[in-house]
Amino acid sequence: MSVLITGGAGYIGSHTCIEMLDAGYDVVVIDNLYNSSEESLRRVEKITGKSVKFYEDDVRDKQALEKVFKENSIDSVIHFAGLKAVGESVKMPIAYYDNNLESTISLIEVMKEFGCKKIVFSSSATVYGVAKEMPLKEGMPTGAINPYGRTKLFIEEILKDLYVSDNTWSIVLLRYFNPIGAHKSGLIGEDPKGIPNNLMPYISQVAVGKLEKLHVFGNDYNTVDGTGVRDYIHVVDLAKGHVKAIDYALKNIGCEAINLGTGKGTSVLELRDAFVKANDVSVPYVIDPRRPGDPDEVYADATKAKQLLGWEAELGVEEMCKDTWRWQSNNPKGYEK
Repeated sequence: MSVLITGGAGYIGSHTCIEMLDAGYDVVVIDNLYNSSEESLRRVEKITGKSVKFYEDDVRDKQALEKVFKENSIDSVIHFAGLKAVGESVKMPIAYYDNNLESTISLIEVMKEFGCKKIVFSSSATVYGVAKEMPLKEGMPTGAINPYGRTKLFIEEILKDLYVSDNTWSIVLLRYFNPIGAHKSGLIGEDPKGIPNNLMPYISQVAVGKLEKLHVFGNDYNTVDGTGVRDYIHVVDLAKGHVKAIDYALKNIGCEAINLGTGKGTSVLELRDAFVKANDVSVPYVIDPRRPGDPDEVYADATKAKQLLGWEAELGVEEMCKDTWRWQSNNPKGYEK
Protein backbone atom coordinates (compact mmCIF):
# COMPACT_ATOMS: atom_id res chain seq x y z
CA MET A 1 0.00 0.00 0.00
CA SER A 2 1.41 3.41 -1.00
CA VAL A 3 0.67 6.57 0.94
CA LEU A 4 1.47 10.05 -0.38
CA ILE A 5 2.64 12.39 2.40
CA THR A 6 2.50 16.06 1.43
CA GLY A 7 4.95 18.12 3.48
CA GLY A 8 6.61 14.87 4.49
CA ALA A 9 10.06 16.40 5.00
CA GLY A 10 8.79 18.61 7.84
CA TYR A 11 8.81 18.00 11.57
CA ILE A 12 5.62 15.96 11.98
CA GLY A 13 5.80 14.66 8.41
CA SER A 14 9.26 13.08 8.79
CA HIS A 15 8.28 11.34 12.03
CA THR A 16 5.12 10.06 10.33
CA CYS A 17 7.21 8.71 7.44
CA ILE A 18 9.10 6.54 9.95
CA GLU A 19 5.95 5.16 11.54
CA MET A 20 4.26 4.51 8.17
CA LEU A 21 7.37 2.70 6.87
CA ASP A 22 7.63 0.66 10.07
CA ALA A 23 3.95 -0.27 9.67
CA GLY A 24 4.67 -1.72 6.21
CA TYR A 25 3.47 1.11 3.97
CA ASP A 26 5.36 2.41 0.94
CA VAL A 27 5.91 6.15 1.34
CA VAL A 28 5.98 8.84 -1.34
CA VAL A 29 6.71 12.44 -0.26
CA ILE A 30 6.06 15.74 -2.00
CA ASP A 31 7.52 18.83 -0.30
CA ASN A 32 8.77 22.19 -1.62
CA LEU A 33 11.29 22.42 1.27
CA TYR A 34 10.11 25.95 2.19
CA ASN A 35 10.24 25.16 5.90
CA SER A 36 11.89 21.73 5.88
CA SER A 37 14.98 19.86 4.75
CA GLU A 38 15.59 16.92 2.45
CA GLU A 39 18.18 15.79 4.98
CA SER A 40 15.31 14.71 7.25
CA LEU A 41 14.22 12.15 4.64
CA ARG A 42 17.76 10.82 4.26
CA ARG A 43 17.76 10.27 8.01
CA VAL A 44 14.32 8.63 7.86
CA GLU A 45 15.83 6.13 5.41
CA LYS A 46 18.80 5.59 7.71
CA ILE A 47 16.53 4.93 10.71
CA THR A 48 14.14 2.57 8.92
CA GLY A 49 16.44 0.94 6.36
CA LYS A 50 13.72 1.64 3.78
CA SER A 51 13.52 4.09 0.90
CA VAL A 52 11.30 7.13 0.51
CA LYS A 53 10.41 8.33 -2.99
CA PHE A 54 10.76 12.13 -2.91
CA TYR A 55 9.45 14.87 -5.20
CA GLU A 56 10.63 18.43 -4.57
CA ASP A 57 7.51 20.22 -5.76
CA ASP A 58 4.74 22.53 -4.55
CA VAL A 59 1.38 20.89 -3.84
CA ARG A 60 -0.32 23.86 -5.52
CA ASP A 61 1.23 22.70 -8.82
CA LYS A 62 -1.37 20.33 -10.28
CA GLN A 63 0.95 19.14 -13.04
CA ALA A 64 3.55 18.15 -10.48
CA LEU A 65 0.89 16.32 -8.45
CA GLU A 66 -0.40 14.52 -11.55
CA LYS A 67 3.13 13.33 -12.26
CA VAL A 68 3.35 11.89 -8.72
CA PHE A 69 0.07 10.02 -9.14
CA LYS A 70 0.98 8.78 -12.63
CA GLU A 71 4.32 7.39 -11.46
CA ASN A 72 3.00 5.79 -8.25
CA SER A 73 -0.03 3.73 -7.26
CA ILE A 74 -1.25 5.96 -4.42
CA ASP A 75 -3.90 4.41 -2.15
CA SER A 76 -4.21 7.21 0.41
CA VAL A 77 -2.89 10.66 1.30
CA ILE A 78 -1.72 12.37 4.49
CA HIS A 79 -1.86 16.12 3.94
CA PHE A 80 0.63 18.11 6.04
CA ALA A 81 1.82 20.66 3.47
CA GLY A 82 1.13 24.25 4.45
CA LEU A 83 2.36 27.36 6.21
CA LYS A 84 2.03 26.96 9.96
CA ALA A 85 3.02 29.95 12.15
CA VAL A 86 0.25 31.87 13.92
CA GLY A 87 2.18 35.13 14.25
CA GLU A 88 3.38 35.05 10.65
CA SER A 89 -0.17 34.37 9.46
CA VAL A 90 -1.35 37.62 11.07
CA LYS A 91 1.35 39.53 9.16
CA MET A 92 0.91 37.58 5.89
CA PRO A 93 -2.75 36.47 5.76
CA ILE A 94 -3.06 36.36 1.98
CA ALA A 95 0.03 34.15 1.65
CA TYR A 96 -1.53 31.74 4.17
CA TYR A 97 -4.90 31.61 2.43
CA ASP A 98 -3.25 31.22 -0.96
CA ASN A 99 -0.82 28.50 0.11
CA ASN A 100 -2.94 26.43 2.46
CA LEU A 101 -6.29 26.57 0.64
CA GLU A 102 -4.99 26.37 -2.91
CA SER A 103 -2.72 23.41 -2.14
CA THR A 104 -5.64 21.51 -0.62
CA ILE A 105 -7.97 22.20 -3.54
CA SER A 106 -5.31 21.16 -6.07
CA LEU A 107 -4.67 17.98 -4.09
CA ILE A 108 -8.36 17.05 -3.91
CA GLU A 109 -8.85 17.64 -7.63
CA VAL A 110 -5.90 15.41 -8.56
CA MET A 111 -6.98 12.74 -6.06
CA LYS A 112 -10.43 12.68 -7.69
CA GLU A 113 -8.83 12.46 -11.13
CA PHE A 114 -6.93 9.33 -10.10
CA GLY A 115 -9.72 7.74 -8.05
CA CYS A 116 -7.89 8.12 -4.71
CA LYS A 117 -10.51 9.09 -2.12
CA LYS A 118 -8.84 8.47 1.25
CA ILE A 119 -7.24 11.42 3.02
CA VAL A 120 -6.00 12.25 6.51
CA PHE A 121 -5.76 16.01 7.04
CA SER A 122 -3.35 17.70 9.44
CA SER A 123 -5.71 20.04 11.30
CA SER A 124 -5.25 21.76 14.63
CA ALA A 125 -6.86 22.53 17.97
CA THR A 126 -6.77 26.17 16.83
CA VAL A 127 -10.08 25.48 15.03
CA TYR A 128 -11.81 25.63 18.43
CA GLY A 129 -10.87 29.30 18.85
CA VAL A 130 -11.14 30.54 22.44
CA ALA A 131 -13.29 27.86 24.05
CA LYS A 132 -15.32 28.55 27.18
CA GLU A 133 -14.79 25.13 28.73
CA MET A 134 -12.19 22.37 28.90
CA PRO A 135 -11.38 19.73 27.82
CA LEU A 136 -12.00 20.36 24.14
CA LYS A 137 -14.32 17.83 22.50
CA GLU A 138 -14.87 17.30 18.78
CA GLY A 139 -18.54 18.33 18.93
CA MET A 140 -17.81 21.76 20.40
CA PRO A 141 -18.34 24.92 18.30
CA THR A 142 -15.42 25.98 16.12
CA GLY A 143 -14.22 29.49 15.37
CA ALA A 144 -10.55 30.18 14.74
CA ILE A 145 -9.15 33.57 15.78
CA ASN A 146 -6.17 34.02 13.41
CA PRO A 147 -5.52 33.44 9.69
CA TYR A 148 -3.53 30.22 10.30
CA GLY A 149 -6.35 28.72 12.35
CA ARG A 150 -8.93 29.89 9.84
CA THR A 151 -7.11 28.10 7.01
CA LYS A 152 -7.32 24.88 9.04
CA LEU A 153 -11.00 25.48 9.74
CA PHE A 154 -11.79 26.39 6.12
CA ILE A 155 -10.03 23.24 4.89
CA GLU A 156 -12.03 21.14 7.35
CA GLU A 157 -15.21 22.71 5.92
CA ILE A 158 -14.04 22.11 2.34
CA LEU A 159 -13.42 18.43 3.13
CA LYS A 160 -16.77 18.08 4.93
CA ASP A 161 -18.54 19.58 1.90
CA LEU A 162 -16.58 17.23 -0.36
CA TYR A 163 -17.89 14.25 1.58
CA VAL A 164 -21.48 15.56 1.45
CA SER A 165 -21.16 15.87 -2.33
CA ASP A 166 -19.61 12.40 -2.73
CA ASN A 167 -19.99 9.98 0.17
CA THR A 168 -17.53 7.47 -1.26
CA TRP A 169 -14.72 9.48 0.33
CA SER A 170 -13.01 8.60 3.59
CA ILE A 171 -11.76 11.72 5.36
CA VAL A 172 -10.12 11.97 8.79
CA LEU A 173 -9.52 15.44 10.24
CA LEU A 174 -6.86 15.12 12.93
CA ARG A 175 -6.93 18.04 15.34
CA TYR A 176 -3.47 18.21 16.95
CA PHE A 177 -2.70 19.81 20.25
CA ASN A 178 0.98 20.76 20.90
CA PRO A 179 3.51 18.36 19.33
CA ILE A 180 6.96 18.32 20.90
CA GLY A 181 9.81 15.83 21.30
CA ALA A 182 11.85 14.00 18.70
CA HIS A 183 12.66 10.50 17.49
CA LYS A 184 14.57 8.49 20.11
CA SER A 185 17.51 8.05 17.69
CA GLY A 186 18.28 11.78 17.94
CA LEU A 187 18.57 11.86 14.14
CA ILE A 188 15.39 13.80 13.38
CA GLY A 189 13.53 16.49 15.29
CA GLU A 190 12.08 19.98 15.08
CA ASP A 191 14.29 22.38 13.11
CA PRO A 192 12.50 25.75 12.88
CA LYS A 193 13.92 28.46 10.66
CA GLY A 194 14.77 31.65 12.53
CA ILE A 195 13.44 32.32 16.04
CA PRO A 196 11.19 29.40 17.06
CA ASN A 197 7.44 30.06 17.25
CA ASN A 198 6.84 27.12 19.56
CA LEU A 199 7.87 26.67 23.19
CA MET A 200 9.92 23.45 23.20
CA PRO A 201 12.39 24.33 20.42
CA TYR A 202 12.80 27.71 22.12
CA ILE A 203 13.67 25.97 25.42
CA SER A 204 16.10 23.58 23.74
CA GLN A 205 17.83 26.34 21.75
CA VAL A 206 18.39 28.28 24.97
CA ALA A 207 19.78 25.13 26.60
CA VAL A 208 22.20 24.54 23.73
CA GLY A 209 23.35 28.16 23.77
CA LYS A 210 21.83 29.22 20.45
CA LEU A 211 19.46 31.67 22.19
CA GLU A 212 20.17 33.71 25.35
CA LYS A 213 17.00 33.15 27.38
CA LEU A 214 13.44 31.89 27.19
CA HIS A 215 10.73 34.54 26.89
CA VAL A 216 7.63 33.53 28.87
CA PHE A 217 4.59 35.49 27.73
CA GLY A 218 2.58 36.31 30.83
CA ASN A 219 2.53 34.96 34.39
CA ASP A 220 -0.92 36.20 35.43
CA TYR A 221 -3.12 33.50 33.89
CA ASN A 222 -5.60 31.59 36.03
CA THR A 223 -3.38 28.49 36.15
CA VAL A 224 -1.22 26.55 38.59
CA ASP A 225 1.72 29.00 38.33
CA GLY A 226 0.28 31.86 36.28
CA THR A 227 1.73 30.71 32.95
CA GLY A 228 -0.30 29.30 30.07
CA VAL A 229 -1.23 25.61 30.12
CA ARG A 230 -1.22 23.48 26.97
CA ASP A 231 -1.64 19.82 26.04
CA TYR A 232 1.83 18.69 24.90
CA ILE A 233 1.94 15.47 22.88
CA HIS A 234 5.07 13.55 21.86
CA VAL A 235 5.55 13.80 18.09
CA VAL A 236 6.09 10.02 17.88
CA ASP A 237 2.71 9.40 19.52
CA LEU A 238 1.23 11.88 17.06
CA ALA A 239 2.88 10.12 14.12
CA LYS A 240 1.49 6.78 15.29
CA GLY A 241 -1.94 8.42 15.32
CA HIS A 242 -1.58 8.94 11.57
CA VAL A 243 -0.88 5.25 11.00
CA LYS A 244 -4.08 4.45 12.91
CA ALA A 245 -5.97 7.10 10.94
CA ILE A 246 -4.83 5.69 7.58
CA ASP A 247 -5.70 2.18 8.72
CA TYR A 248 -9.17 3.49 9.63
CA ALA A 249 -9.61 5.43 6.36
CA LEU A 250 -8.75 2.37 4.27
CA LYS A 251 -11.53 0.37 5.96
CA ASN A 252 -14.26 3.00 6.39
CA ILE A 253 -16.01 5.80 4.53
CA GLY A 254 -17.14 9.02 6.17
CA CYS A 255 -15.72 12.28 7.49
CA GLU A 256 -14.55 12.35 11.10
CA ALA A 257 -12.86 15.05 13.19
CA ILE A 258 -10.63 13.51 15.86
CA ASN A 259 -8.52 15.13 18.60
CA LEU A 260 -4.96 13.90 19.12
CA GLY A 261 -3.77 14.97 22.56
CA THR A 262 -2.90 13.53 25.95
CA GLY A 263 -5.83 15.02 27.84
CA LYS A 264 -3.41 16.60 30.33
CA GLY A 265 -2.24 20.19 30.60
CA THR A 266 1.30 21.37 31.39
CA SER A 267 2.23 24.99 32.07
CA VAL A 268 5.07 26.85 30.38
CA LEU A 269 7.15 26.88 33.55
CA GLU A 270 6.32 23.25 34.35
CA LEU A 271 7.64 22.26 30.92
CA ARG A 272 10.74 24.43 31.35
CA ASP A 273 11.39 22.94 34.80
CA ALA A 274 10.84 19.38 33.53
CA PHE A 275 13.37 20.01 30.73
CA VAL A 276 15.96 21.35 33.18
CA LYS A 277 15.47 18.39 35.53
CA ALA A 278 15.41 15.69 32.84
CA ASN A 279 18.56 16.90 31.11
CA ASP A 280 20.53 18.69 33.87
CA VAL A 281 20.85 21.88 31.83
CA SER A 282 20.31 25.59 32.40
CA VAL A 283 17.37 27.42 30.79
CA PRO A 284 17.25 31.04 32.04
CA TYR A 285 13.99 32.83 31.37
CA VAL A 286 12.33 36.24 31.57
CA ILE A 287 8.64 37.11 31.97
CA ASP A 288 7.25 39.25 29.15
CA PRO A 289 3.75 40.72 28.75
CA ARG A 290 1.12 38.18 27.74
CA ARG A 291 0.18 37.96 24.06
CA PRO A 292 -3.33 39.10 23.09
CA GLY A 293 -5.78 36.25 22.57
CA ASP A 294 -3.79 33.55 24.40
CA PRO A 295 -6.19 31.48 26.54
CA ASP A 296 -5.36 30.35 30.08
CA GLU A 297 -5.41 26.65 29.25
CA VAL A 298 -6.04 24.31 26.33
CA TYR A 299 -6.21 20.54 26.56
CA ALA A 300 -7.96 17.71 24.76
CA ASP A 301 -10.59 15.12 25.35
CA ALA A 302 -9.01 12.29 23.35
CA THR A 303 -11.75 9.72 24.00
CA LYS A 304 -12.86 9.58 20.36
CA ALA A 305 -9.34 8.72 19.15
CA LYS A 306 -9.28 5.75 21.51
CA GLN A 307 -12.76 4.59 20.55
CA LEU A 308 -12.51 5.06 16.78
CA LEU A 309 -8.80 4.55 16.06
CA GLY A 310 -7.66 2.48 19.04
CA TRP A 311 -5.05 5.18 19.71
CA GLU A 312 -3.90 6.93 22.85
CA ALA A 313 -0.77 8.84 23.82
CA GLU A 314 1.84 6.68 25.57
CA LEU A 315 4.86 8.96 26.13
CA GLY A 316 5.05 11.47 28.98
CA VAL A 317 6.63 14.88 29.48
CA GLU A 318 9.94 13.42 30.68
CA GLU A 319 10.38 11.45 27.43
CA MET A 320 9.40 14.55 25.44
CA CYS A 321 12.12 16.55 27.21
CA LYS A 322 14.84 13.89 26.96
CA ASP A 323 14.16 13.14 23.29
CA THR A 324 14.12 16.84 22.40
CA TRP A 325 17.49 17.38 24.10
CA ARG A 326 19.03 14.32 22.46
CA TRP A 327 18.06 15.76 19.06
CA GLN A 328 19.08 19.35 19.88
CA SER A 329 22.40 18.53 21.57
CA ASN A 330 23.39 16.19 18.74
CA ASN A 331 22.27 18.69 16.11
CA PRO A 332 22.85 22.19 17.57
CA LYS A 333 22.32 23.73 14.13
CA GLY A 334 19.49 21.40 13.16
CA TYR A 335 19.87 19.79 9.74
CA GLU A 336 22.43 22.40 8.67
CA LYS A 337 25.66 20.67 7.67
